[in-house]
Amino acid sequence: YQNNTNMTANFDKNNNIASNMVDLICQTPMVYVNRLNTTKAKIAVKLESENPMGSVKDRLALGIFSKSERDGKFIPGKTVIVEATSGNTGIALAHIGAIRGYRVIITMPETMSLERRSLLKILGAEVILTPGSLGMKGAIAKAKQVVAETPNAVLSEQFSTPYNAEIHEETTGPEIWQQTQGKVDIFVSGTGTGGTITGVAHYLLKKNPNVKIVAVEPSESAVLSGSAPGPHKIQGIGPGFVPDVLDTKIISETIKCPSEEAIRVARALPQNEGIFCGFSGGAAVFAALELAARPENEGKLIVAIIPSYGERYLSTILFDSFTKEAAALPTVPASEIKLETPAKI
Repeated sequence: YQNNTNMTANFDKNNNIASNMVDLICQTPMVYVNRLNTTKAKIAVKLESENPMGSVKDRLALGIFSKSERDGKFIPGKTVIVEATSGNTGIALAHIGAIRGYRVIITMPETMSLERRSLLKILGAEVILTPGSLGMKGAIAKAKQVVAETPNAVLSEQFSTPYNAEIHEETTGPEIWQQTQGKVDIFVSGTGTGGTITGVAHYLLKKNPNVKIVAVEPSESAVLSGSAPGPHKIQGIGPGFVPDVLDTKIISETIKCPSEEAIRVARALPQNEGIFCGFSGGAAVFAALELAARPENEGKLIVAIIPSYGERYLSTILFDSFTKEAAALPTVPASEIKLETPAKI
């Protein structure tokens, strides 16, 4: 494990054996959206679901651990890591915490999926659920309380740490620039902590000031658009406040995505593109499709982030109808099956 976080430069996962799972974070692939995109623009998605623990938050955890250890804030075997999270950040922190020998305590709203809770427990983290009605603010307040009551405890502070945007400026941005050969015209990302969109934008705008940066937020909690926060179904984005990490100056446009549209697109992606993702991936592609349909974007390349893998959402409203349908499938009677007679030798 190295404190140098420029993972795009220091490890070639295709031609080396990783020293541990941390080496395998970053360098995620990109793929075009084909059947769902009937416009004259091109849409490519970056599959952050291909990170070891299935989400973009692996990068955030990499940045938090490597930079905090470098700066003397985290000491393996001593520091207790505490974080408020909707799930994926906690999973990523628990993952690296297990590798590096840290105790990890996660606070999260009770509304997050059962798969997320289970993964946290599998990775050895302690999980404290907070009332869903309080949203992320409730989880954050509880995390601060845990730190105050726990010796050697430190908040990893995903919503405010500068390490969040830095890791995306150092890794995600350069990867997108290299994979698109510098031809990206529009970058689209949902906004949770704001780290991905801020870090990627800082890098891309240095390379080409004309790149358009588009934020996506839930219509029901469109805080960036000036509306009041409210409950929504798009897990992972729309925390109900403007995080310190988010550099709002880099945003060219904010697109509001209704929860039901995020769900519709997230369900359509696996059946049309073979892309299996969660709610926020559906929201990002919804926004990308809206942008692609505009006449002024004809011939342009739109890049959207797929933040997480869909299997983490099987028990949620996103895919539970399929899960129930699968559970209710009948078994064909054995009498209806004609087994082939073994050939005579």
